[in-house]
Amino acid sequence: MISPSREGYVSITFSGQGAGSYNNSKQWRRQSCWRKWKQLSRLQRSLILFILVLMFICGISSYPTVTEHLRGLTGKEQEKDSNSVLQPVIPHVLPEPVKQVQPPLPEQPSQRKLSNKRGPPVLQNRLQKKGKTSDLQDKAADIKKDGEKEGVISWHGAVIDTHQVTEGTNVEKNKEASPANREANSTKESGSNWLEAVRESYRHAWKGYKDFAWGHDELRPISKSYSEWFGLGLTLIDALDTMWIMGLKEEFEEAKVWVATELTFNKNIDVNLFESTIRILGGLLSTYHLTGDALFLDKARDIGSRLMPAFNTPSKIPYSDVNIGKGTAHPPRWTSDSTVAEVTSIQLEFRELSRLTQDPQYEAAVAEVMKQVHKLDGKLDGLVPMFINTNSGQFTHQGIYTLGARADSYYEYLLKQWIQGGKKENQLMEEYLQAVEGVKKNLLQKSSPNGLTFVGEISHGQFSPKMDHLVCFLPGTLALGAHNGLPADHMDLAKQLMETCYQMYVHMETGLSPEIVHFNMHQGSTQDIEVKLADRHNLLRPETVESLFYLYRFTKDHKYRVWGWEILKSFNKYTRVSSGGYTSINNVRDVDYPSPRDKMESFFLGETLKYLYLLFSDDPNLISLDQYVFNTEAHPLPIWPSTA
Repeated sequence: MISPSREGYVSITFSGQGAGSYNNSKQWRRQSCWRKWKQLSRLQRSLILFILVLMFICGISSYPTVTEHLRGLTGKEQEKDSNSVLQPVIPHVLPEPVKQVQPPLPEQPSQRKLSNKRGPPVLQNRLQKKGKTSDLQDKAADIKKDGEKEGVISWHGAVIDTHQVTEGTNVEKNKEASPANREANSTKESGSNWLEAVRESYRHAWKGYKDFAWGHDELRPISKSYSEWFGLGLTLIDALDTMWIMGLKEEFEEAKVWVATELTFNKNIDVNLFESTIRILGGLLSTYHLTGDALFLDKARDIGSRLMPAFNTPSKIPYSDVNIGKGTAHPPRWTSDSTVAEVTSIQLEFRELSRLTQDPQYEAAVAEVMKQVHKLDGKLDGLVPMFINTNSGQFTHQGIYTLGARADSYYEYLLKQWIQGGKKENQLMEEYLQAVEGVKKNLLQKSSPNGLTFVGEISHGQFSPKMDHLVCFLPGTLALGAHNGLPADHMDLAKQLMETCYQMYVHMETGLSPEIVHFNMHQGSTQDIEVKLADRHNLLRPETVESLFYLYRFTKDHKYRVWGWEILKSFNKYTRVSSGGYTSINNVRDVDYPSPRDKMESFFLGETLKYLYLLFSDDPNLISLDQYVFNTEAHPLPIWPSTA
């Protein structure tokens, strides 16, 4: 070895085994590489590290594919060399068989791109009873091709189902090569399968109510508890006729037992006149007509008589709140006004109660309200303000005209009272026609860029392109009027507005409509619909599926069923709670966290699922629209015979 002090000489020593030379060379190389690495700039070193990491990740991700491909090649070579019988390959991602009995449902074409957070298609035991074993194997293979994973969306402790029966099995996916084939297939299979899907959704909602909120007003499905509004079993009563219509006799009978043994109105509680009339009185009257059971008529008479003190006002315009135990009534604490929709949307129920009991006081009270409203000033081409004073009987807060909250069902009940009474009360029909013309003249506009027809609002002479989801009752009401002999162009307008209400769902990421939307009207807009942050909630409302039901009944256009099917799928995907029930959500624009509100409104069972069921039914005589008129809570009441 050369001493370090002697520069200019290089000494190389070879050992017998070469170990020393090898070690020194390796050390020198390491030092040389490290020196060169340190000479690189920070940017160059970062770039090299990034490339190496990227190559490493790509190698890991491609490893299973490569090995599977090689395994497949090896398998093929083995097959060539073997004379044994071929064995079927079992897909490694095939879901385990589902034990629960649920119907196989076809996937329908959608204009929205669905989120990848959806549960796996389900192989049903019911399907096994109907099909052959080979068919089941083919359908299982189709499920494997979908490549979807089973799971749930967990929202801070709230477990929401994504394993939905309404996602369908995609059984016919490969066969449906064209839109025409898809539509033909959906037309053929939709009826019974979609009906069963609604029944299953109802049973799931009912399970949550029965397990966690039995006898109480509303289910809180996330917290597995309940909330009280009136303390009268609101959800149960609202859902009675739905169960009867769906043929859910077991569920109906257990609810009937509660009504007979537990329901009492002799309570010191305040109830809202409008809500208790349309939900409780309307639900009991409807169930009486469908079943013929006097129990429900007796209960209807009891609650109806207890609501009558609301009409004891100087103007005969009823107070909003009634204490059904004390027999007293009063306006809200903050005002002496009632909303116009509330005082003019109780007529169907009280009129029917008078007809059944032969007691004229109920009909007389609500007829007086209509008489007072008819003669008031302050209307705009048949459109009414939102508030009316119970002392003076005059409109208040004038200058605001809307078909949304606080005014909507006034227009609905003008038409439906006329139909209920056998089309004899022409004043009601004339007021309805005038109001429709007022809508066309003052509230109807088109959006930009796609020209969606919508109904806005007027506030003190200024037009606002704001439209509540509540306004989506209007297409169905217009169609009902056209069916009963009113101008044919009402049906044309109904179809245009129906398209708009559907687009309110399609434009949202979850496929569910917000409570309120605003339409763009100025040229150059890139989207028709905008939603403010405070308006993005969905309460499981029924108005759009209600109108879809009417439009399908009168036109038989299958697209309305498909639209309803898409809405049901979205409800199941984003609002269904695994332990039972459905929840309203705060944000229809966020598929990852829609933010559940932990509340299932009674109208989800009383209206939304009922209208979906009737939409999918092939029986036009199931609640015939020539024999029944629905109240604003979807409770069918009979159209009076001509001799009445």
